[in-house]
Formats: sequence, C-alpha cells, structure tokens
Amino acid sequence: MTLSGLLIFSLTYFAAVATPGPGVAAVIARALAKGLKGIAPFIAGFVFGDLMLYAAAAAGFAALAEAYAPIFLVIKWGGATYLVWLAYRLWTAPVGAEAEADAEPTSDAPLSLFLTVYSLTLGNPKPILFFMALLPSILDLQRLSIADFLLVGIVIATIISVTMLAYAAAASKARRLFASATARRRINRISGTVLAAAGLIIALR
Repeated sequence: MTLSGLLIFSLTYFAAVATPGPGVAAVIARALAKGLKGIAPFIAGFVFGDLMLYAAAAAGFAALAEAYAPIFLVIKWGGATYLVWLAYRLWTAPVGAEAEADAEPTSDAPLSLFLTVYSLTLGNPKPILFFMALLPSILDLQRLSIADFLLVGIVIATIISVTMLAYAAAASKARRLFASATARRRINRISGTVLAAAGLIIALR
C-alpha cells in the first residue's frame, strides 16, 4: 500500500465519520445528557464496530454478510430498540436534587454502553456501505499485507476515536452552560428525542 493510498483512505474515512448521522447524533445526545461520563466505552463501541466491518471487508465477507442478513437485522433492531429505551429514560429522568437520590448507576454500566453502540454500528447502513461498498474501491484489499492491514486498522481506530471525542467534548462543554433544573430537563428531552430519532432512522433503513 502506498502512502498516497493511505492518505486518500484516511481523508475519505474521516469525511464519512465526521458527516452527521445516527452515530454522531448518539454521541452528541449522550454528551449533552451525561457530559463525558461513560464516553470511553461509548466510543469504544464505534471503534470495535468499525474494525469488525473493516476486517470483514478485508476478508471478503461481503457476500457472507448478505447470506446472513437476518442476523444483522436482529442486531440492528436490538440496538435501535435500546436507543429508544435510553431516549425514554432521558425524557423521564429527574433533574435537580431528586436526581441524586433517584440515580441508577446500572444505566451507565460500561459493558452496556459498549454493546449498545457496537450493535448500532453493525446495524447502521452508513458504516456498512462504506466498508462493504466504498472501501474496496479505495484500497486494494486483495493485496494488503499484514502490516498494511494493521496500519489501516490503527488509522481507523484513531480517526473515529478522535472525531467522536471531539463531538462529545463540544457537546459536553455546551451542556455546562445550562445549570438550572429547567434547562437540564430541556437538554434531557432534546437529547432523548435525538437518540430516539437516531434509533428509528437505523431501524427503518
């Protein structure tokens, strides 16, 4: 793989990741509602989801994915359903003093956050389209050496981590501008609406 080929892939992948979609919407909604709490496993779900799709594309599993489309459909619906559930929780979440007494730590369990985003990534048409349809036209996957394969994987993990963290940090910073219970309630409901919309978009595609 040439340096120019890696650069073209990096720019194309960055454009795909940074373009607003259900994934970006989910990150922004999460950061608006919770700040940067739990953002590491949340973003890790995107990283491992994209790496899984990349590995599948490099191994020539596109046809296999079509054959097992019902499995991807179940994954997609499961992730979308959980997003809608999180949206409901945000809409009904207490704010102010009562929020501390009513807090539910299990809702922010790292494994739960990771698996939610991981399943959404595997069921989201945007990354699937990129890795299964566009990636082969950018990189010659048949001629990738092991070193090239690992290098592209590192680039993927770095780009999506930095991009999603930038979105989360910006949303978290905006969240701090609203300190009153009324403002936080509005943020929760806006975030919940965005999460529900993201889940519905993924489910209906």
